[in-house]
Amino acid sequence: MFEYEIDRMNHAQLVREAAARRLSREAAASAGREARRSGRRSGGQDAEGPVGDDGPGRFARAA
Repeated sequence: MFEYEIDRMNHAQLVREAAARRLSREAAASAGREARRSGRRSGGQDAEGPVGDDGPGRFARAA
């Protein structure tokens, strides 16, 4: 009976570890998705907003 109890405790510990790993993978994947979403906006560009008035010399003729 003692070996059975040890086996059940070991099984319960393995189940807890698997659940913790699964949760950490899901959290990492969620963080990665969020980083990709916010990464699309960054890149030296401001968020959407009003366009600055730089005057008529801002645009050049295309070659």
